[in-house]
Amino acid sequence: MAGGHGEGINYKGLTMHKPKRWHVVTGKGLCAVMWFWVLYRAKQDGPVVLGWRHPWEGHGDHGHESGH
Repeated sequence: MAGGHGEGINYKGLTMHKPKRWHVVTGKGLCAVMWFWVLYRAKQDGPVVLGWRHPWEGHGDHGHESGH
């Protein structure tokens, strides 16, 4: 498909070209965002997912008996 444009590593007839710098930087940046999001959600939802507490615990008292 690429037809021998530029340099690269040949392996069994397949030419692997080096990625451009912006591809590498963008990939690392998106990977960092993904891991920050995963760790943030694990911090927020970890005890519920692991069964250590119920989802409705710890949100304060929002019942009908709020002392009006």
